[in-house]
Amino acid sequence: MELRPVIVYLTLCVVYAISKPTEKKDRIHHDSKLSEKEHDDGENFDYDHDAFLGAETAKTFDQLTPEESKERLGKIVDKIDEDKDGFVTTEEMRQWIKYAQKRWIYEDVDRQWTRHDLNEDGLISWEEYKNATYGYILDDPDPEDGFNYKQMMMRDERRFKIADQDGDLIANKEEFTAFLHPEEYDYMKDIVVLEAMEDIDKNGDGFIDLEEYIGDMYSHDGDPQEPEWVKTEREQFVEFRDKNKDGKMDKEETKDWILPSDYDHAEAEAKHLVYESDTDKDGKLTKEEIVDKYDLFVGSQATDFGEALVRHDEF
Repeated sequence: MELRPVIVYLTLCVVYAISKPTEKKDRIHHDSKLSEKEHDDGENFDYDHDAFLGAETAKTFDQLTPEESKERLGKIVDKIDEDKDGFVTTEEMRQWIKYAQKRWIYEDVDRQWTRHDLNEDGLISWEEYKNATYGYILDDPDPEDGFNYKQMMMRDERRFKIADQDGDLIANKEEFTAFLHPEEYDYMKDIVVLEAMEDIDKNGDGFIDLEEYIGDMYSHDGDPQEPEWVKTEREQFVEFRDKNKDGKMDKEETKDWILPSDYDHAEAEAKHLVYESDTDKDGKLTKEEIVDKYDLFVGSQATDFGEALVRHDEF
């Protein structure tokens, strides 16, 4: 039996129970950085390799010969060219970088998929998910741990129905991904906001007031002295979160808070890679143009050895 939401829920409860009251709980969904390395093409292309492949995959290319790196890069280019017109556009490059950076999400979905597709038909119905996830727990009207699993199941069902775009209560792989990771899909963002508001809105008026906002991220726990960051959050609420100055956050204000419009790092990197590789300056790349500049996109034993020599000379 798979207890994904139950385990996640229990884990969160334990984490918050043992966390110090001065620790800040963050609900904001940010796009992660493309690489922890500095972006300095004058020094090396390590940042570009991490951005294009994902950090873990980039490491594997450093063990390949230049010929092997070029061959594998060519196969990747075929995947990036979604419309199969022989060119890679900036948008196709952006989508690939997004995919490379979010690969862990798709790996998680693959793991979940095998556990929930009980009849192995390549689809997951709501009934399959419900049975695999909750199973006999729902038959116990008074569980010992005190959690309201029926309420959790109803919340999951609501999210499943929104993810299920054709309304047949059967999810394909993409819809199931949207169900498990709704923050990654534009059409799921309203349910992300709604679920957050339901968690924070303790008086049930459909809004988040200042005390609910602070109470979600900080517990006094008998200490009358608030940490400095709590005072800062109070100021943030009054000055920036509550845009219409009515003393509370509505749905749109909450959305601006937890789903901010971040700088699109993937788009910036896609434009950079296209610009640096576009020999004929037509605004798009052929496979030949990409492979000719392979060291910008991927590493190899040659580039890794070259960087080692540079580090040795510096030493």
